[in-house]
Amino acid sequence: MSLKLGVPSKGRLMEKTFAWFEKRGITLSRAGSDREYAGRVDGIEGVTLVLLSAGEIPRELAAGRLHLGVTGTDLVHEKLPRWEQQVEEIAPLGFGQADLIIAVPRAWVDVDTLDDLDAAAAAFRARHGHRLRIATKYHRLVREFLTQAGVADYTLVDSQGATEGTVTNETAEAIADITSTGETLRANHLKILSDGLILRSQATLWRSRVAGTPDGQRETLDNLLRRLG
Repeated sequence: MSLKLGVPSKGRLMEKTFAWFEKRGITLSRAGSDREYAGRVDGIEGVTLVLLSAGEIPRELAAGRLHLGVTGTDLVHEKLPRWEQQVEEIAPLGFGQADLIIAVPRAWVDVDTLDDLDAAAAAFRARHGHRLRIATKYHRLVREFLTQAGVADYTLVDSQGATEGTVTNETAEAIADITSTGETLRANHLKILSDGLILRSQATLWRSRVAGTPDGQRETLDNLLRRLG
């Protein structure tokens, strides 16, 4: 049995992950066409590459079906309650940086902080008879953050597409989303609350705490982690 390493299956995350391993003398490559999700590992024995969506990797690590995996901090923290018990952070990879933030319409000139948002949410409910809607794909992280900040009178609505467009489309009044440059927020006339940073995220190498490692695999894992620094 070989160690299983999960890597994002497409796009810049895959390419940059391959380059990160290459710099450390381990070559990852896709086997066959772009539609195949098998890969190969050269430069070390006993490791199998599994190509998955970045969103699937936290689940596979927590289930013990992957020994190691590359995915974003945001996805691990969102998808795995008590994530520290299920996975261990091995190394931030230095790319894929993005912030999970709360943003509101720029036209809300009196709303700059979470306290302001709480007051605006209460006023919104009094005026409209229903709670202010915040669109997001990160329900658990956002709910925990807003609870700790004492924000009430809101409801989270699931964003399936481009979260930044939900305010313009009038399906939400505010958003909680990942941003790297802020350009899309500005284009949609949104501003980040001054204390609205929920989480800084980047691509990270994680180790499963629950995946079994018999003696042979333990030696391979130790060797691989030593190689990766």
